[in-house]
Amino acid sequence: MADCPADQQRVALVIQYLGTGFCGWQRQIRDRSVQATIEDTIAEILGHPVVIHGAGRTDTGVHASAQVAHFDVASPIPPHRWAKVLNTRLPDDILILASCAVPGNWHARFSASWRRYRYVLYTDPQPNLYLKPFSWHYYEPIQVEKMQAAIAPLVGRHHLAAFHRAGSKRPHSWVDVQEAWCRRRGPIVELEVQASGFLYGMMRLLAGMLVLVGRDRLSVEEFTQIWQSERRDLVKYAAPPMGLCLLRIGYPNSPLPEIARTNTLPWFDLTQDGPTTFSPPVT
Repeated sequence: MADCPADQQRVALVIQYLGTGFCGWQRQIRDRSVQATIEDTIAEILGHPVVIHGAGRTDTGVHASAQVAHFDVASPIPPHRWAKVLNTRLPDDILILASCAVPGNWHARFSASWRRYRYVLYTDPQPNLYLKPFSWHYYEPIQVEKMQAAIAPLVGRHHLAAFHRAGSKRPHSWVDVQEAWCRRRGPIVELEVQASGFLYGMMRLLAGMLVLVGRDRLSVEEFTQIWQSERRDLVKYAAPPMGLCLLRIGYPNSPLPEIARTNTLPWFDLTQDGPTTFSPPVT
């Protein structure tokens, strides 16, 4: 982890993006990525290449409400102004919520103590165009109480190889899960997990397996035995990406503005009569 050069300033960005049109966060040779889009925009402003370092690597189609990244720069643009400068040039599916100066030894990825993801299912038989980009429309009956019973034992330090997709460069599957729950609010079912880090594909594999529990196709005991015995061969179904969002990143003594520590993803509220409304989170 390299420190910022003495003649440059380290700038942190708090980023929202709609994952639908991206191959994921990480730059790819041919496909459109969030990292490359932001890097190329910064390069156009500065006239030379810049590398940005993200706190997490979301997959194809996965959204982010408060991703964090940083880059080093020597520029007359003040750190707090980079958000406005970039937003005038970035495409409509990326928004910089905030930018700020951070210490030269601070790192978006390695300084983070936790990441938080939410997966959303919409379970009403009636389709909803406004929920479609941000949820999995799963209209078969599911028992959320059983899903909650299955996910609760994941809290703690566990070797979650059963939820680790092939292709990852991570040498182990140990994860410190700090919080995990599943609940229903009307036709919306939300699965939320906070952990020190996430394995490649972990949240989508976890959501897919929990739906099987909710459908009584897998018992709570069978679910627990699968991940405790590290039976990756029995985890074959991943939930689709559009229901998944990287909510936010946590840092000790965070130097980031308040917006980075607030849940910026709207909570869909369909529990009342009338049109779809949005309500603030209760955390």
